[in-house]
Amino acid sequence: MKLLAFIFIAFIANTPWLGDFNQAETQAQKEHKRILINFSGSDWCGPCIRLRKEILESTEFDNFASDHLVLVRADFPRQKKNQLDKEQVKRNEALADKYNPDGKFPFTVLVDENGKILKEWDGFPNESATQFIEQINPLVTSSR
Repeated sequence: MKLLAFIFIAFIANTPWLGDFNQAETQAQKEHKRILINFSGSDWCGPCIRLRKEILESTEFDNFASDHLVLVRADFPRQKKNQLDKEQVKRNEALADKYNPDGKFPFTVLVDENGKILKEWDGFPNESATQFIEQINPLVTSSR
């Protein structure tokens, strides 16, 4: 029975990562959530890959995010096979101009529903998913 519950939760608690910040802002305003933006080099940046696997794709983070966050990933892959369409590249570059002008990777930003920066993480946070959530939690619960 516990296995079935785990499998069920694993399938339903998969918070999507958006590629359009405007869409994320609209959703965040409607749902009164914070927006977490992750700047990543998904196919070349080791710390980016580690952040994604160890924290951002963890079940614990996903469960937290589904209730409190709208997620945005601005990916900057280098390999030809992973290239994004031109419109997505433009959206990512515009988002980087606003929130990551120095081009740091990984770089993660928590903003409110109006785009105001609440917290930044420069590089891999070198902590567990639980510790990462503990940093975000006071900033999301203060909005409710």
